[in-house]
Amino acid sequence: MNIHHKLKEKGLKITPQRLVVMEAIFQLNNHPSAENIIEYVKEKFPNISVATVYKVLDIFVEKGILKKVKTDKDVMRYEGYLERHHHLFCDETHQIKDFHNKELDAIIQNYFSKYKIKDFEIKDFQLNINGVFKAS
Repeated sequence: MNIHHKLKEKGLKITPQRLVVMEAIFQLNNHPSAENIIEYVKEKFPNISVATVYKVLDIFVEKGILKKVKTDKDVMRYEGYLERHHHLFCDETHQIKDFHNKELDAIIQNYFSKYKIKDFEIKDFQLNINGVFKAS
C-alpha cells in the first residue's frame, strides 16, 4: 500500500508525523496498541508529543484509514487492513491474528438477511474468537 497515495486520497496533508504513525502500524504488524505505536514513533521522532500521536490515530480512524480493535481486556489496538475479516484472540499471549473465511461471512450475511434485528441496520460485522494458539 502506498501511504502517500492513501493520505492524499482521504484529503489529508502528508506530514512526517502521519507517515511515521502509518509506518508504525505496518511495521509492528500485529494490531499494535497506541502505546506500541508511541514507542515506535518516539524512536524516530523523540520530540513528538503523545497527544500528536493520538490525534493522528483519531484522524486516521475517522477518515477510514485505520480501524480500532478492542480486545477482551479493553485494550484498544489499531489495524490498517480494512477488508472484512475476523480476529482470533489468544487468552494466554494476548496476540491477535486475522482470520479470513468467505464461507463464514456468507453464513452470517444469510442469517441476518433472514432474521432481521428489529430497529437495527447492520452495516458491517466482525467476529472476535477467543482461545489459545497451540504450538505447531
